[in-house]
Amino acid sequence: MATAYNEASIKTLSSTDHIRLRPGMYIGRLGGGAHAEDGIYVLIKETIDNSIDEFTMGFGKKIEVELFDRTVRVRDYGRGIPLGKLVECVSVINTGAKYDSETFKKAVGLNGVGQKAVNALSFEYSAQAVRDGQTKVVEFAQGKLKKDHRVTSTTEKNGTIIAFTPDEALFGKDFKFRAEFIEEMMWNYAYLNRGLTLTFNGKVFKSEAGLRDLLAKKLTGETLYPIIHLESDDIELAMTHGGHYGEDYYSFVNGQHTTMGGTHLAAFREGLVQTIRNFYKKEYDAADIRQSIVAAISVRVMEPVFESQTKTKLGSTDIGPSGPSIRQFIGNFLQQHLDNWLHRNPEAAEAFKRKIEDSERERKELSGIRNLARERAKKASLHNRKLRDCRVHLDTKDKRAEESTIFIVEGDSAAGSLTSCRDVQTQAVFALKGKPLNTYGLSKKVIYENEEFHLLQSALNIEEGLDGLRYNRVVVATDADVDGMHIRLLLLSFFLQFFPELITNNHVFILETPLFRVRNKKETKYCYSEAEKQAAMHKLGTTAEVTRFKGLGEISANEFKDFIGDAIKLEPVSLTNLHNSDELLSFYMGKNTPDRQDFIISNLRVEKDLVDA
Repeated sequence: MATAYNEASIKTLSSTDHIRLRPGMYIGRLGGGAHAEDGIYVLIKETIDNSIDEFTMGFGKKIEVELFDRTVRVRDYGRGIPLGKLVECVSVINTGAKYDSETFKKAVGLNGVGQKAVNALSFEYSAQAVRDGQTKVVEFAQGKLKKDHRVTSTTEKNGTIIAFTPDEALFGKDFKFRAEFIEEMMWNYAYLNRGLTLTFNGKVFKSEAGLRDLLAKKLTGETLYPIIHLESDDIELAMTHGGHYGEDYYSFVNGQHTTMGGTHLAAFREGLVQTIRNFYKKEYDAADIRQSIVAAISVRVMEPVFESQTKTKLGSTDIGPSGPSIRQFIGNFLQQHLDNWLHRNPEAAEAFKRKIEDSERERKELSGIRNLARERAKKASLHNRKLRDCRVHLDTKDKRAEESTIFIVEGDSAAGSLTSCRDVQTQAVFALKGKPLNTYGLSKKVIYENEEFHLLQSALNIEEGLDGLRYNRVVVATDADVDGMHIRLLLLSFFLQFFPELITNNHVFILETPLFRVRNKKETKYCYSEAEKQAAMHKLGTTAEVTRFKGLGEISANEFKDFIGDAIKLEPVSLTNLHNSDELLSFYMGKNTPDRQDFIISNLRVEKDLVDA
């Protein structure tokens, strides 16, 4: 019988209930904290953004962030939220000062939405405002007002103090903040707001040189010329070229890290090519100009339009209502300031030119072998059974595109287990034949000469960059033994050397699978460490059966389904704490055998040591 559709079917949700029911509309993904873009970090960002807006308006030069287990506290020294509007400002959607463009012309906060989302998605939330010797505190639980304290006198300095604990009912009972992701956030705020001091659990974050400092921290090898650092009203740029493959960008709008780029980044890439062609008076290929570039660009836009609520990609085409287009604004800036810089720095200009011509030479050398490899791949793809593809890909407009995942596994046995239980819509499997080639010290030519690497590059569709990337998550799924770890290193070395943007754009992950299964007749527990195994044995009894999984092929398809479904455990691969990838690759993948041997001997731990620990 059909369900009745009448007046009773129509429901109106409160703003709090709507945020909790559809959190993705407000903070993007939920997640448990393993990824830098998980929702718990968006909650921190939205809170700090309001404090940044106060600093931008000239109020408060310090922001303090503290993390107590799962509770975050943010204290700024701005003007403080007006006491009489404190409840409304943190709980009633579409309430705020950012609708008045004269007050917040280039704000980064969510225009009356952000702090309400933080409140609604928190198990506990409190806001305190301090203004001119008076203070007021309000307390909430899951977005519902619990206590509205009266106004009292205080000697505290003006400002706002927000404290919140994300709700595990939404983010999962195992959610956890990672300090390194919060520190990265603090550094970005510091680079973009010179003169501002941020602290995180007492650690100070401050920048004197802005984006130049950011680039210096991000660089993982030698540069071909000193960092170019240019500034004008509403725009700042830092750039150089390294010895790596690919293009590496950090883009920002009104202080917001636009991890997916947008119109401003597209304008920079286009404007750079045109400026360089004009300067050298030669029609260089755009790819040769941008090859190996590392750049950071920040712009300030009036009332920016983003392509999502979490503001990771700029959609605006104009700087402001009466200003030039973003394309013209950035293009003119580069034509004037970058051109002048190159004229004033002839040695750097010559190094830039050599890099372009080296890239051009390598591209032409590769063209012949690339064509042969493509012909080979066309023939191989008709019979190649190494890739079990999925139906939904990242480069489509499907609503599940961001779920698209490719698992890179070793051998047909593991591929068989995974393939039989995967989600055929969003999960693909690529099976390696064995240990891939160590690519350290080799040129990009190896990708086309090595059939397996060429097929992997084709499966990912990244030959021309990340614009055509077919999977949002590239997951290395190797066995938990020495050979598996070695294959993992070889793959990461390959990506780091030839496609570092896959890692810097948070696309590469390690699949965590259980090491042990502990079970009795009533219950089964999967354990990811020796400590978890011991705890499971204690709970299930010493007579419980213990199985040690050494390879993915040993895990049955029925069991594997649990580990790649909603409860999947992925460890993101990042360069957050890396300062020199060349040095890292040289040590672990190069030919410095004695040094590496000494390191292994010095750090060797046998199974008995691990159990005792």
